Amino acid sequence: QVQLVESGGGLVQAGGSLRLSCAASGILFRIYDMGWYRQVPGTQREPVATIISGGNTNYTDSVKGRFTVSRDNSKNMVYLQMNSLKPEDTAVYYCNARRLVNILNNYWGQGTQVTVSS
Repeated sequence: QVQLVESGGGLVQAGGSLRLSCAASGILFRIYDMGWYRQVPGTQREPVATIISGGNTNYTDSVKGRFTVSRDNSKNMVYLQMNSLKPEDTAVYYCNARRLVNILNNYWGQGTQVTVSS
């Protein structure tokens, strides 16, 4: 059974930092592309940062220079370091594991709330 469990969300003032963690189990973690997405109620879930199996990273423009995604294949963990947080970063953040080889394997965590106060 595949599980992605996020942690590290919370309430922080603007300009502050949070580190999100995602613990993966039930998958061969090192061959999966991992990502962080976020969703505000009433809007579509949007990608924030991705780190592919080879280690390359990609960020949505609004978080470039502020957020850093990383992974530890020895621990089956992926992280999102969020600095200089803004109120518009407030959302539920979801961990994603994705692999497309002939078929798509796509898994989501339950989400963790991040609230940034002004």
